[in-house]
Amino acid sequence: MNSLSYPQESKKNRFLLAALLGSLTALAPLAMDMYLPALPNIARDFEASTALSQLSLMACLIGLALGQLIAGPISDTVGRRKPLMVGLIIFIAASLLCTVVTSIWTFILLRLIQGLAGSAGIVIARAIVRDHYEGSEMTKFFALLMLVNGVAPAAAPIVGGQMLRFTTWQGVFVLLGILGALMLLRSMFSLKESLPVERRQTGGFKQILGAMKILASDRLFVGYALSQGLVFAAMFAYISGSPFVLQEIFNLSPQGFSAAFAVNSLGIITAGQVFARVAAKIGEEKVLRIGLLTAALGGVTLCVMISIDAGLYGILIPLFFVVSSVGIVGTSAPSLAMQHHGAHAGSAAALIGVAQMLLGACMTPLVGLAGSQTAFPMGLIIMLCDLGALCCYFFFVARAKKRPA
Repeated sequence: MNSLSYPQESKKNRFLLAALLGSLTALAPLAMDMYLPALPNIARDFEASTALSQLSLMACLIGLALGQLIAGPISDTVGRRKPLMVGLIIFIAASLLCTVVTSIWTFILLRLIQGLAGSAGIVIARAIVRDHYEGSEMTKFFALLMLVNGVAPAAAPIVGGQMLRFTTWQGVFVLLGILGALMLLRSMFSLKESLPVERRQTGGFKQILGAMKILASDRLFVGYALSQGLVFAAMFAYISGSPFVLQEIFNLSPQGFSAAFAVNSLGIITAGQVFARVAAKIGEEKVLRIGLLTAALGGVTLCVMISIDAGLYGILIPLFFVVSSVGIVGTSAPSLAMQHHGAHAGSAAALIGVAQMLLGACMTPLVGLAGSQTAFPMGLIIMLCDLGALCCYFFFVARAKKRPA
């Protein structure tokens, strides 16, 4: 049986639930991507360096990681709705406060808080999916989330770039606050509690630590989480570095950058949908391997193209495959990782999210250390992350599956 709770309702309203949960998971990516075209402007307004302005992205990623580690286990004990509502309220407040600060360090602090609060939508949405589905049905539903969620990184920089035509970067954060308020209202009236009281964890902090220990000792779970985390870290290196590489090295306008970013993001959507259907025929494990190989080959090609100064299109083409691989890995890896951890869905979703956000947070400042006039650090970090993801899969997952039961 694939549906775990409210089976009739979840099938009847499958797409509506996916749209709602996808919107919740998209809120944090919107907070990261919508202001990307304005990063050079923010650096100039605060009289900050490239690396320091990119630190605001790193702070948001750290917040997203730590917040999931808090919100996920809490949702296993008190239910999904309450932590989600609190997170959305704080997200709205942090977004609006970003518009009035005058210090880069205060801005970075608010970005950390924004990430902490926005993480609730990501981790709780994943946990709700696990509450409802398992097996191939869960993979298909994650693909639906990727369809909805994939629109966010595609549309966000376009929206941000167009907004810069008639407003300052502060207007981007006003819009984020409004979107957070809309999601709060929609969740209050449309989202039902998916974790019944009898299925909640009751052991308090000790129970949470026990769940984390179980997950951390599962070699398969660790392998899937790290592989996905490193693929996402490569994408975050791209997110952090591409505004400067494409706009300051290749002289794209904010609108041109937004268009290139959107094409890559559409690759995530397309790859996720295609390979979710393929998974039913060849299995999720093979789909994950295809995604990891695509990421690794794309990363190596990108680094080579940058090294030989192959020009704008020499960079954009391998970048498309690097980013598209996120759609393949992002639908198969979490499904495989959470397959046998339904009792700790919130904690499992949290650790998956922590892996990708913390690894991403570590990569983003490295991209800007050599300044904004070279693309090589971005290419090198993307290649190392994607190769590392492939190595983690074979070291943890493939070796564990070869061992006799």
